[in-house]
Amino acid sequence: MKIERKPSGMLGANTYLVWDEKSLMGFIVDPGGYDDSLVSLIEKEAVKPEYIILTHGHGDHIGGVPKYRELYPDIKLIACEAEREFLLDPSVNESAELCFRELRLTADIYVADGDTLKVGDMELKFIHTPGHTPGGMCIYTGGALFSGDTLFRYSIGRTDFPGGDFKALIDSIREKLFCLPDDTIVYPGHMDGTEIGKEKRHNPFVCIE
Repeated sequence: MKIERKPSGMLGANTYLVWDEKSLMGFIVDPGGYDDSLVSLIEKEAVKPEYIILTHGHGDHIGGVPKYRELYPDIKLIACEAEREFLLDPSVNESAELCFRELRLTADIYVADGDTLKVGDMELKFIHTPGHTPGGMCIYTGGALFSGDTLFRYSIGRTDFPGGDFKALIDSIREKLFCLPDDTIVYPGHMDGTEIGKEKRHNPFVCIE
């Protein structure tokens, strides 16, 4: 499995290109904006992008979706079922403020907590982690966790936006993410990566050790 990070969009949210080195099948996580360098990487590595997967529906994580859907007509958009209405409502997804245009997105595939998906030889598990948004989710595969704005390096996502819930976020992290192996590498929606074990011991918001 190969993972490349490309910050994109107005707030520089982390967009990830992930692909299986054998089949070259891959997916894009949270395209905050369109990025020529990501497209160049796809072409250079001959990646076949099958899916765009959203960890949540805020404008700084979805701004590039329309352009990538146009560029790759067969690509499928995946989101959590609980984020369906959020993605359709610019008044809460803040796309006008963060993308300078209102976005109303409908996913091709809606997933629920515990659902899995095969992409090449990779098996993805979707983990519903409400708190930052009602339908926030993380993606776990091959010892890597794409945590969106749920868990950051020694920090957590904000809960003062529409649909935010501080208790739900803390419960999501402690009950669903901290049960993963300590050496799980966390690829967050902003800033640098971390590991689950480090967050369990040192994250001041949620540490349990």
